[in-house]
Amino acid sequence: MIDQKKMTHSFFEALHPLLARLNVERTLSPGKLGILRYLSEHGRATTSELAVAGRVSPQGISLAARELERLQLVTRVPDDVDRRRVWIELTREGGEKLSQEVSVGYGWLDRTVSERLTPEDRRVLEAVIPVLRKLASEASSD
Repeated sequence: MIDQKKMTHSFFEALHPLLARLNVERTLSPGKLGILRYLSEHGRATTSELAVAGRVSPQGISLAARELERLQLVTRVPDDVDRRRVWIELTREGGEKLSQEVSVGYGWLDRTVSERLTPEDRRVLEAVIPVLRKLASEASSD
């Protein structure tokens, strides 16, 4: 019989260092990358929309957006109709930075999978990807 708590703990303990390693060479925090990724996938958004999507406070999004704006990765644009609403938009530089940051982590992972895993290990990893996607979709619907 599977010890659910032990398996869940082991899964987290195995996953955590991988996630940390993916972020080692990145220059932006996962939260700021999340903002850039959301804007890249969904287009412009308000701080409230970004806060809901990122599951953080609007104040946290505002601080991150200010830093991204200072880096010229996003821009704030007042709404044409409702001047109280401000849109956050991804700049060309922001799109390029997102691609660069993502490729850094993927590059390490691709090399490591290729160099460290056997063909059988890679088949097992490929087989578990649908299960991980299932967990990810559950996480995004919470």
